[in-house]
Amino acid sequence: MRGRLYKLGHRCLFLASSAKNVNYEQASFCQWNRLHAFVLRANACGCSTSSVARFSWEGTSSFAILVSKLEATLKDDSVDEAWEAFSNYRSLHGFPQKHLLSRMIVLMSYSSKPYWLRKAYNLVLVILEENPCLLHHDPLTKLAFTLVRNQMPVPAATVMRIMLENGIYPSVKDVWNTLFFHLVKTEVGSYLASDVLVEMCEFALYHNVNERRCHKQKKLIRPNSTMFNLVLNSCVQHGSVLKAQQLIELMSQMEVVADANSIIIIARFYEMIGQRDELVKLKNHVDGVSSLTLSCHYQQFYDCLLSLHFKYNDLDAAAELMFELYRRLELLQSCNGGSTKGSQLQKQSLVQIGSSNLRMGFQILVEPEHLGNNFIVEAECYSGLILSSNGKLVPSKKALAKLIDGYLRERKLGKISDFLVRTEKELDSQEINLSFEVMDACIQLGLLETAHDILDDLELAEVSVRPSIYGSLLRAYCKRDMLEEAKVLLKQMRKVDFFIKLSDTKVNMQEAIAESLHLLGDDPDYVRCLVGKSELAELLDRENRAANSASRLIYELNSSILFFCKVKMMEDAMRTYKRMEQNYVYPTAQTFIHIINGFSSLKMYREITIVWGDIKRKLEDGVLIPERDLFECLLWNFLRGGYLERVMETIGYMIKHKMFIDKWKYKKEFLKLHKDLYKNLKASHARTEAQSKRLEHVRAFRRWAGIKSNL
Repeated sequence: MRGRLYKLGHRCLFLASSAKNVNYEQASFCQWNRLHAFVLRANACGCSTSSVARFSWEGTSSFAILVSKLEATLKDDSVDEAWEAFSNYRSLHGFPQKHLLSRMIVLMSYSSKPYWLRKAYNLVLVILEENPCLLHHDPLTKLAFTLVRNQMPVPAATVMRIMLENGIYPSVKDVWNTLFFHLVKTEVGSYLASDVLVEMCEFALYHNVNERRCHKQKKLIRPNSTMFNLVLNSCVQHGSVLKAQQLIELMSQMEVVADANSIIIIARFYEMIGQRDELVKLKNHVDGVSSLTLSCHYQQFYDCLLSLHFKYNDLDAAAELMFELYRRLELLQSCNGGSTKGSQLQKQSLVQIGSSNLRMGFQILVEPEHLGNNFIVEAECYSGLILSSNGKLVPSKKALAKLIDGYLRERKLGKISDFLVRTEKELDSQEINLSFEVMDACIQLGLLETAHDILDDLELAEVSVRPSIYGSLLRAYCKRDMLEEAKVLLKQMRKVDFFIKLSDTKVNMQEAIAESLHLLGDDPDYVRCLVGKSELAELLDRENRAANSASRLIYELNSSILFFCKVKMMEDAMRTYKRMEQNYVYPTAQTFIHIINGFSSLKMYREITIVWGDIKRKLEDGVLIPERDLFECLLWNFLRGGYLERVMETIGYMIKHKMFIDKWKYKKEFLKLHKDLYKNLKASHARTEAQSKRLEHVRAFRRWAGIKSNL
């Protein structure tokens, strides 16, 4: 009996030692077997046969049973039973082998219930902390897809970041495109997508410099134009100006080519921040597009540029752009609907963004003739200044009303006449009847002298005027008893062979009106003039009532502040800011963002705290609209400067206004810059009250960001 038991002990020892040669993922199993083998040998002489045999059976068979059950439940796609089997296995042996762990994550990912998705996400976080080598790109990709499709952007973005930081890249590059496509569908997802794309660019640039990854792996994380277009478009839609600016600069660094979609999105961004000069640079390349389809696609581009001309009150530039579009319309018509046979498509070209003289600009590759199929910008015109009809771009009535109203306010009536004369003389299209529409609108609004002056200028330039305009103006003069003006008009009418039957000496106004009605007859233009206000007249009246000189001035002042901040002339920037207040022009969030970035470039974080005081006062007075971009800019700079009290104060404002905060990003930045800040200092050892408060603010931030601390 004792001999048989001795042999059994040796067999167990052999099994335990052989387990060392098996390449299991978990060392705990091997150690567990060795432990029980040791017990068998130690008790070979003193233990009963039954107790030792039972102990050995548990050690060698429970592992196999648990693995078998886990595999069976995973094969049956029973998530509840699989989780129970997984939990039982983990409680005894830790994590299972990599392929079983991956199947468990995939099974939970395929569940439509948020409960299991959250469990899968939490499991990934635990694995990341304990043994990141067990993570694989396939289950992580599937989990990220399911999370983002179920409107869970924060966990989805976190999984994407885990893949990036641990080098677990999807095997197919298009996976990133699809993830970003779903992520940007929500506002929070848009904020996260921009941060993730920035981090992806940093990883790609870092690996390019250090050559740590093979060429194939680097290609898997190198962003393409589709990713940039998706995220840039969402940034513009949600007003994330800072991130949009950063992404445009990264496009240049990554040498990503900006296609037709990119150019339109960039145009909308520059229109938001009032950077007209950058759009003018892009215009030189967009104007070369000869395709009728692509020409229509650039409706938003010209709309943004024309909008900025009006915002800067540059009426001459607006008039020139409108005339170019009218002329472009004729050119397309003369080319049989815009056929591009024989024309050569534009190649890629470099566009300078920012000032090359100041060495602070950058160049971006553009290809205006290329329109990617993966993502198409919605063809909607936000300002409504440019219309698209049958593939042709023309300025709208609203644009014409803005131009006429602007010139009238500046008392530049001659500019209106010059624009109309040039249009009538150089363009032969029957679709363009600007002089008639403008004079008709002026007559309807009672601007009779303006209409008559334009009429005189047109006659002087030998531009033919429709008879209905003479009749409408004469009728308006008679209604207002402006007899002298009516007589002058009648003389002009005779010179152009209108109303020649009337006496040259005596003029009966009633007879003149009757004669005009008789001669005009059923002229549709004249009948239309009598019905009511035209569309142009309505828009012109609206522009006259809505004009605000302060809103135009803010763009000029913000542009000046931005220039001074870029060249690090902060004293001039602050003087311009004070001039805004003296002129009763309220600064916008963009104004403060320029100033904060200017001080940040000089690492003058203390000055930013002073600006923060001014911002708070304006927020309390209600003259400044709280914007997430502004608070994020403040939070980022306060964190970099180590002003943790201001950090928590800014976080409080963001929480108050229900603004999303990307904790992952700020947690990472804190650990990068202030990981050991007050790490070994206890509150009882603080020397001063100020030091004690700083310690409390550090603790508060660590709690908020979820950073484990020994404080």
